[in-house]
Amino acid sequence: MTKPRLADHIMALDYGAKTVGVACTDSLGLTAQAVETVWRKRENKLRKTLARIDQIARDREIRLILVGLPVNMDDSEGERAGMARDFADQVAQRTGIAVEMYDERLSTIEADEILGKSGVPVGKRKRHLDELSAQLILERYLEDLRQ
Repeated sequence: MTKPRLADHIMALDYGAKTVGVACTDSLGLTAQAVETVWRKRENKLRKTLARIDQIARDREIRLILVGLPVNMDDSEGERAGMARDFADQVAQRTGIAVEMYDERLSTIEADEILGKSGVPVGKRKRHLDELSAQLILERYLEDLRQ
């Protein structure tokens, strides 16, 4: 696969036990924007989640999908990382779009801090936490592309 360019449309996914945060680049492929949080009842029930991700990817002409890789601070990978890798494989199979893993270390903590500083009450943060985390993952990726 050729290296993505800033102008390419890219999607980032923050995979969680019952949610997937979705963020995409803007219409010019330059900035990251939170899109939505896809909810499901159980972790292993992914059919509707994958269908929604596929629809968003088609609607936005996505050329690359990033899946956040939850790496530990010592660079090791735990059980959640394996689950994220399995999810990434399923996304690639469903969409037919190239999928890359990307370090999501501390993105959820940073997203929670941003929501707190913005005055969002603790009880309402989960509604937007994962999509904001996906946005932060995508922003970091775009910054890496710029360098």
